[in-house]
Amino acid sequence: MSATPGGGTETPSHDVLRSLLGAWALSACSAEETDAVEAHLGECAPCADEALRLRDAVALLHTERDLDLDPLLRFRVLENCLGRRPARIPVPEWASPYDAETARLDALLRDIGEAEWNRPVQLRWFEGGEPVHRATTVAGVIGHLLTVDGLVAGALGLDDPLGRDAPHAPTERTEKFWLAESRPVASEVHAPWRNQSHTLIRTVSFAGHGVADLSVSYSDFSLSLQDSLLDRAFECWMHADDIAEAVNYPYDPPRGSHLHRMVDLAARLLPAALAGRRRSGLAGPARHLVAAGSPGRSLHLEIEGAGGGDWYIPLDSPAALGSADHAVAQVALDRVEFCHLVAGHVSPEEAAAGQDGDRDAIRDVLFAAASLSRM
Repeated sequence: MSATPGGGTETPSHDVLRSLLGAWALSACSAEETDAVEAHLGECAPCADEALRLRDAVALLHTERDLDLDPLLRFRVLENCLGRRPARIPVPEWASPYDAETARLDALLRDIGEAEWNRPVQLRWFEGGEPVHRATTVAGVIGHLLTVDGLVAGALGLDDPLGRDAPHAPTERTEKFWLAESRPVASEVHAPWRNQSHTLIRTVSFAGHGVADLSVSYSDFSLSLQDSLLDRAFECWMHADDIAEAVNYPYDPPRGSHLHRMVDLAARLLPAALAGRRRSGLAGPARHLVAAGSPGRSLHLEIEGAGGGDWYIPLDSPAALGSADHAVAQVALDRVEFCHLVAGHVSPEEAAAGQDGDRDAIRDVLFAAASLSRM
């Protein structure tokens, strides 16, 4: 780089930066050149595309691929490009966690070998307070995501991968798909799942805010479309983590703002889940009923780390208002630990890092959190 009269450096021209892409792909640039090239990739879509092609080509030169490199690099470049050059039809903010998590999982899937699609994966969740396990494969997990995402597609008037008369319960849908496919393979699930996720994002982007409150039925419960896509983003992350563990692949939690929304959705669902367990005799009785919208006995849920925060969970009625002034217990959890609890990946007894106050209330809320999990 050339020096400017003021003592700084002059930004190289587009042609110069473009000529450095090959060296950048080979990690042969100086630190200054690397910074300049990567800054340019966030502003120039054609160069970003060429950089990705060159990096992929370089990867083919190595007999042993580094699983840590490609997906993280791809995600960083694309995120930088989209951040500096927003799409003409932007993705609604409420759909961005689903967009990000499907893109991250797709990057992982593109990096694994054909044989790894048959790696065994254990799906884990809770039913009635008891842990449940189901063995499948990497391909089986993607088939599961494909079929359950199909409920969102159907609500938007798009094609359901299981057909018009398919059941709405996620477990039944998954079992039907697995039985029909016998043993799913990559070619049968990867492209259909990714195409469906792209179609969902494109559809809600063109539809705008009018579809956010559309109802999506899961047989025994319903969610608004925006909460449903948030739920699907959460499950995409959890199952990507399952896959990453099976293939020994590094995988980070979602960005803080997206994770905060996932935690908030779980917190909003907890009062109804607690009431459902109480009706089934699995939780203690309500102690002090109040009018709907009035403050009542509450549990202070403190989630630590990026994306965390404070929530007050009403204990005696789902229609009550959670209140700091009426808190009778407090639970402190790490953000990822809480999400693993909600996904049924850890038991309620092992989840809470800090507990204070009414022990029965704490136990009931932790088990209600685990009961939110499903296949």
